[in-house]
Amino acid sequence: MQLTLWTYEGPPHVGAMRIATSMRDVHYVLHAPQGDTYADLLFTMIERQDRRPPVTYTTFQARDLGGSTADLVKTAVAEAYERFKPKALLVGESCTAELIQDQSGSLACGMNLPIPVIPLELPSYSKKENWGAAETFYHVVRALLADQVPAPGTPRPARADGRRPRANLLGPTVLGFRCRDDVQEIRRLLDLLGIDVNVIAPLGASPDDIRRLPEADFNIDLYPEVSRTTASWLQRNFGMPATRVIPMGVGATRDFIAEVAQLAGVDASALLASEQPGVAGFSSSLSRMPWYARSVDSTYLTGKRVFIFGDATHAIAAARIAKEEMGFTVVGLGTYSREFARDVRDAAKLYDVEALISDDYLEVEQAIGAAAPELVLGTQMERHIAKRLGVACAVISIPIHVQDVPARYSPVYGFEGANVIFDTWVHPLVMGLEEHLLQMFRDDFEFHDDAAASHLPAVARDARPAAAPDAVAAEPVATAVATPEPVIAAAGEPTWSEDGERELKKIPFFVRGKAKRNTEAFAREHGLATITVETLYDAKAHYGR
Repeated sequence: MQLTLWTYEGPPHVGAMRIATSMRDVHYVLHAPQGDTYADLLFTMIERQDRRPPVTYTTFQARDLGGSTADLVKTAVAEAYERFKPKALLVGESCTAELIQDQSGSLACGMNLPIPVIPLELPSYSKKENWGAAETFYHVVRALLADQVPAPGTPRPARADGRRPRANLLGPTVLGFRCRDDVQEIRRLLDLLGIDVNVIAPLGASPDDIRRLPEADFNIDLYPEVSRTTASWLQRNFGMPATRVIPMGVGATRDFIAEVAQLAGVDASALLASEQPGVAGFSSSLSRMPWYARSVDSTYLTGKRVFIFGDATHAIAAARIAKEEMGFTVVGLGTYSREFARDVRDAAKLYDVEALISDDYLEVEQAIGAAAPELVLGTQMERHIAKRLGVACAVISIPIHVQDVPARYSPVYGFEGANVIFDTWVHPLVMGLEEHLLQMFRDDFEFHDDAAASHLPAVARDARPAAAPDAVAAEPVATAVATPEPVIAAAGEPTWSEDGERELKKIPFFVRGKAKRNTEAFAREHGLATITVETLYDAKAHYGR
């Protein structure tokens, strides 16, 4: 364990909160001290939910440690049942309460409540949030389906004649990345294929819905960090196959359609044909991304260097889109999801980069700086890192902030998701190019900071200096351009001259940091106290050999 300013994942009981808050008619009793009761803030501020999370805390304090904190657990469980009347009750401990070893789950099971009580043992000091969500979902499904598990070797019943295929959508949760809209997009695709959605879980599911999971023909594993364990258990015990393709990007969505069609036994040729360029009706196709990515306006994006970091599912999918559909060069790929490290390492080999498996944001920042990308695709933390480094950024993964939970329809899965991805990734680059042009021409007499707007003639006239009364023809007065303050270096370090710093600012923002570091190293090696324009170009020639 280490002290840190930022963590990509909370402790596992936060993952359990996400499952409980995603579901209906479920309540979570959390044995926790005062101070660990921050669920309301997480779900109402970031997710902007219109209801409080279904969590009850024992909220023990220091003075309670002298007595029996186990009694607090029993009281909290009894009161939660009487007040909320849930159909299933989850009972667990926060990381602090785990040290007391009250075994709150066992205590609740011994109370003989008339509803399923599901104890959660989530090791807070060795596991984290996504694992906690996956484990909680798995235990909920296993507990509620325990009486339906067939004997080993029992063949799965065939689908009734005339019934449309059914699928479960597994994995979407609150505080996930665009889960609400992804589900809507996947339902639309399934409907086009003639496939019904049986249950969506855990998002919006009740215990009664969980008991209906075996009625589907197969499962769609949308968010493996949360649902892979459950999908595997359903496949082993109920013979329900599960998808493996994540439908993020046009290519992956087409692969997903083909996989789903095979599992459901339906013909997807018509839907796949509608997404092929040159096919009649393509102008009204489901995705505009393929054409936009090939259009003249997008050609300057080809070869842009991109660094990708996030949860494994979105990071791997984003790398494929960046390489195959946007024409970017992947210079970095990593994840904080250690449970999926092997998958990310396998994906990184496709792009000839070494996978970064880390939950230390400082290590991630160092890797991004060394890779010198032009675009960072990551989490809320990478947005801050990219801002410090002056690099364009788009968020593709949890953890997120409120601005990544838009009120509008904004999926990242499916064909419409591909449209959203194109806009989200390209716009920072376009604005970055605009910023670079403004910086490059900031000393131009028409474009400097004090110049009047060239497209507003009236304002431009008002901004002109008044002519001298006795002057026959006043000469135009040049507006002074503010020169940037020189960089003050530490003692013994070379300093930048005004002209050197102005020239540095003309270098594109995405390589400016590297150019600055190389020039300062060159100056130190040659004992130069001041970095001028000549020093900058001498360093460029030196490192360009």
